[in-house]
Amino acid sequence: MDNAGVSDSPSHATCWQLIADAADGPGVARSSFARSYHPLVRGYLAARWRQSPLNSLLDDAVQEVFVECFRQGGPLGRASAEGGAFRPFLFGIVKNVARRFEERGQGREPAATESTIGRVPARDPTPSRSFDREWAAMLMREAADRQRERARSGEADAARRVELLQLRFRDGLAIREIANRWHVDRAWLHHEYAKARSEFRVCLREVIAFHVVRSEADLDDECRRLLDLLE
Repeated sequence: MDNAGVSDSPSHATCWQLIADAADGPGVARSSFARSYHPLVRGYLAARWRQSPLNSLLDDAVQEVFVECFRQGGPLGRASAEGGAFRPFLFGIVKNVARRFEERGQGREPAATESTIGRVPARDPTPSRSFDREWAAMLMREAADRQRERARSGEADAARRVELLQLRFRDGLAIREIANRWHVDRAWLHHEYAKARSEFRVCLREVIAFHVVRSEADLDDECRRLLDLLE
């Protein structure tokens, strides 16, 4: 899995710093922003258009989302921590671009003009569960990448604990099955599994802090919400 790398950038301690830099126009910041949020945008649009002929325009729509974000006077320049969380703000942009494509596909003029799309509210009263799930998956991927990267330079068992989590959650194996496969004591493996989950939670909290960064309460709420979405 490719590491987005954004949350590890020393010049972008929070997503709001990255957003501000991307809105101002430096190519590196815009590339980092697009690399970080591209899987989220694409995943949501793919799910929205799974049974639609518009799926053939998926790449064009994703590109238009980022063109909308980066255009002069566009919504990204008005995003701020004071205005609300970035997740619903970004969802508003993506949803309006999606509707514009859908209206074109129906042979109608888009109801939202460019200036209207630029006035996306910071909070959406009915956020899409599909978008929320893609957001949750993005955070989980970044946390897994972060844990994997740390394991490369850590103790020998750290890499195996990453593998343990993959076997448990990606492949759905029970601890007893993994213990039998690895020929290890089940009690010892339960201890390693608890340690692996603890290491992952540290990485996940750091990733959430980058993308949410409003308060400790927000961090706790996002952690709980994330786990609920992925059940």
